[in-house]
Amino acid sequence: MKIQADALLFDNDGTLVSSLESVDRCWSRWAGEYGITAEEFARVELHGRPAADIVADLLPAARVPEALARIEQLEVEDVAGGVHLLPGTRELLGSLPADRWAVVTSATRRLAEARLGEVGLRPKNLVAADDITRGKPDPEPFLLAARRLGVDPARCVVFEDAPAGLQAGRAAGMRTVALTTTHRAAELTGTAADIVVEDLSAVSALVTDEGVELSIRD
Repeated sequence: MKIQADALLFDNDGTLVSSLESVDRCWSRWAGEYGITAEEFARVELHGRPAADIVADLLPAARVPEALARIEQLEVEDVAGGVHLLPGTRELLGSLPADRWAVVTSATRRLAEARLGEVGLRPKNLVAADDITRGKPDPEPFLLAARRLGVDPARCVVFEDAPAGLQAGRAAGMRTVALTTTHRAAELTGTAADIVVEDLSAVSALVTDEGVELSIRD
């Protein structure tokens, strides 16, 4: 399949890199410190959502700022050895000019830069939780990325592994490519995902005067 675009927008965790083991370790430790039971924790969707939303689901409002700072600290300290590139990431990003792509993550800027830096990625354009007021599945993060890149949202392609991110991309009026790195294909098909692939190794890009021509093996 061929897709023409002006810019590519990538989620980070589960799309460009994997930090799932680190995430599980840190959030399990955090839950124990704050007295959250396994049953309470299991009811909350973690992946693809800002930490602020997750913490707010689990704790009274008065405790959220302190608890949010604690989980960020735990995750930043766990970056070394806890993050690795997913297949196809380096090859695809290496084929793109810096002004043709952005990372759009639900993590804070501090955490996102720590994880990306661990695998040697330093994007010119990064939209993080600090930059927005409404996180995924709201379209705000992706619309902000399009504005910063100076492109029409309809000419952007979103790469995501989580339903919330795919919903955000669709709500922003963008094409969406789902990766089955953290969810089964059955969870990602339907109205939120235009195309489902295993990972970014299924995607190649050719940069032309008209933009970016994507070739996707679905």
